[in-house]
Amino acid sequence: MLQAFSVNLGGGSITHAELAGIEQGLRLAWEMGIRKLAVQTDSATAISLIQEDPSSHPHRMLVKSIRRSLSLEWEVTIDHVFREGNFVADFLASRGHALPVGLHVVDVPDPILGYWLYYDTIGVQTPRSIIN
Repeated sequence: MLQAFSVNLGGGSITHAELAGIEQGLRLAWEMGIRKLAVQTDSATAISLIQEDPSSHPHRMLVKSIRRSLSLEWEVTIDHVFREGNFVADFLASRGHALPVGLHVVDVPDPILGYWLYYDTIGVQTPRSIIN
């Protein structure tokens, strides 16, 4: 089964959005019975917060929730990927802005996701502009 989700948080920081997406993804995967999962995020900050002590960070409760999910009986890896190489996540994040506030799960994802998933699978990346 292939599922996708978008979340409209109604506002907040990029770090909050990344952490909320990881938390929701972990919850949905667990509920689907997935017990081996690879999470990819373009947020090195989110990964650092999950791996280190976030006790003084404003999103510490969200990080604690993620850590509780990670401690369940399953195999989960969290890896950093550049946004330019993760078309599906970028598409779903952009889509979330146009949806009402809340979580939106689709069992049959938009047809365009098939193209983005194919590009992610074969490793297509877009150029990245860096301004010094």
